[in-house]
Amino acid sequence: MTPLLKYIQAWTAHDVDRIAAAVNLGCVIAECYGPVYRGRDTVRAWAAAWFAAGGIVHRWTVTDHFVTEDREAAQWTFECTWGGDRSTFDGATISRNAGGLITELREYQTTAPLRDWTGAEG
Repeated sequence: MTPLLKYIQAWTAHDVDRIAAAVNLGCVIAECYGPVYRGRDTVRAWAAAWFAAGGIVHRWTVTDHFVTEDREAAQWTFECTWGGDRSTFDGATISRNAGGLITELREYQTTAPLRDWTGAEG
């Protein structure tokens, strides 16, 4: 299994130790909404705090995925509860990997539900 898929599966398992084990000691993770987490210990603390605050990952379904020698990219649908609100959104992740671990990861998400263009809007 690839580093990115291990990371995703660890979040869906709500397993803080597995999340931390998927990244290297000096990793950099940039979330789509702004925060950057630097280092395995910070990633572990972030995941633990997220779950402790009531965060729940209901599903993280990868819909497209490819791997090169040192990089991965995946498109996905994510469903979670945060702050008591359950939501689903689409997004993508790009990671740089070394030694079977994530060294850099950046996530992007849609800001509105996807819909077909009807010609009446910009």
